[in-house]
This record gives sequence, structure tokens and C-alpha cells, in this order.
Amino acid sequence: MSSLDQLKKMTTVVADTGEFDAMKEYKPTDATTNPSLILAAAKLNHYQHLIEKAVNYGKSHGTTSEEQVDSAMDKLFVLFGCEILKIIPGRVSTEVDARLSFNKEASIEKALHIIKLYEEEGIHKDRILIKLASTWEGIQAAKELEEKHQVHCNMTLLFNFAQAVACAEAGVTLISPFVGRILDWYVANTETKSFQPKDDPGVQSVTKIYNYYKKFGYKTVVMGASFRNVGEIQALAGCDLLTISPKLLQELANSKEEIRRYLSPETAKNMNLEKTSYDEPKFRWELNDDPMACDKLSDGIRKFAADAVKLENLLKTRI
Repeated sequence: MSSLDQLKKMTTVVADTGEFDAMKEYKPTDATTNPSLILAAAKLNHYQHLIEKAVNYGKSHGTTSEEQVDSAMDKLFVLFGCEILKIIPGRVSTEVDARLSFNKEASIEKALHIIKLYEEEGIHKDRILIKLASTWEGIQAAKELEEKHQVHCNMTLLFNFAQAVACAEAGVTLISPFVGRILDWYVANTETKSFQPKDDPGVQSVTKIYNYYKKFGYKTVVMGASFRNVGEIQALAGCDLLTISPKLLQELANSKEEIRRYLSPETAKNMNLEKTSYDEPKFRWELNDDPMACDKLSDGIRKFAADAVKLENLLKTRI
């Protein structure tokens, strides 16, 4: 049995890609997208029919060029999501514009619009995860979406424990802690340039969050994301979900190495952990007091926003 098949027996495997062929090959349960992945896919010839459909939709749903591009963008994300849902049995994550990361009300409005577009395509909201950045505003938007609208949320750009606890207290469906980006920061900003998987700061962060969630019975599940190597994935075997790039999925599929389970609810429940809670001032202070989380959160928002602008410009040339 391949390492990938072994992993699937203890963890839900999610494809971290906008490319359909990779999903067909590796048969993940769920898939996740973001502006960077959609931008990369949109430049490929065999996705041009989706671009054209989104552009035509945009032209008929807006009076100004700006409104038309905005409509086309939302439609493009949904069209990719619909194609993905034809391949996978589970859910697809669709991201709210990163430029709304500090605007709770606008995030809610955009999320509900995305859900409406999916419904127009015949897709029920239970198959969609709305992705929001794990800012205080993003978390509060998710809380309202979950409680008031029964819209499931995936909290992305999550780098520290305060973000994770606030998400769980908000009752969100799923969090996506970024393992590899945490590692990147420590490699760039400390004297240690390589880490064994169990010593990897990203792996340790996700392990701590997972154990805390299971110890205290939160419904929120953990999806490790942004992996740099298969060692990080192996060290998180047993995590609720892991979202993995096609390159690393291929590595796992080609390997026969035994996958050992490291994370389990039973082990977590027996741990001696202290429960904590976060209001807005405490959340902001602990995030501010964590240079890695501050750097990577702001950097991630900027990069997703920059790729959203590039995607808009691509659509603008067509409109």
C-alpha cells in the first residue's frame, strides 16, 4: 500500500490545487483553492472556457467596468469550484477576497454572494467552505456566517494558538494552519536552517492546536496546510484533514514508506492541558506579541491580494 493510501486511512486528504487533472489522479476527498492557485490555473489553455464564461457573466452583471470585473471574478471562483465538485466527493473551499480581511460586514456580504452563485449553479452550501483570513474581523465574520446563515467556514492564514482558539470559540467548521510558512519564517529568522519533522515549528504548532481542540471537545476540525516536504505530512498523520499539493501527493503515492499515526483524539483527551479564552484585546495582544504570526499573516494577506489583482487584470483585458 502506498504512503498516500495509508495516510487516507487515518486522515482526510485534500488537494491543494486548482487543477482538475491532479484531483482525478490522486482522488482526494476535498479540495481547496485560493487566488494564487486559480491565477495559475487560469493561465493554462484548457481552462480558457471557464474564463470566457466568467467574462460573459461579468459583462451582463455590472454597468461599470469595475462592477463587471468584480462579477467575473466571483463567477470564475465559483465555476472552478463547480468543476472541482464534479470530481471530488466532498467539499471545495472558496476564498473571500483578502482585501476584505479587516472588514467583517463586507466579508459576510461577499461570502453570502458566493454561496448564492453556487446555488444558482445547483450546488448546495453544505458542499462549500468559505475561506476567510484568521484576523479578528475574519473570525467574527465566520462566527456570524456559521450561526446565522449556516454557512461553513475555513479559516486560512492561521499561524498561532490565539488565532486557533478564537476560531474554535467562534464555532467555525475548519481551520487551516500553515505549517510550511511557519517553517519558512524560522529558517529565515533564526540560526537553525533545517529541522527534523517532529522538531519542525509548523508541525509543533499544529500538534498543539489539534491536541487542545480534542482535549476540550471543540467541533472545529484542523486541516494542516502549506507543506514544504513529506516529512511534515508524515509527522501530522492522524490530523483531521491535510491539504497537500500535487507534487507532494505524487511523492506519497510513489512511496511505500510506513505511515505511523502521531495524532489521535484518545491521546489528546488524556493530556494535562489548561483551557484558555480570547476576547478582542487579548487576541490582538497575543498576535502582536508573536513576530512570526504577525509577519506571516500580513504577508499572506498581501500576497493573496496581489494575486487577486493580477487575476482581475487578466479578466479586465477580456472585458
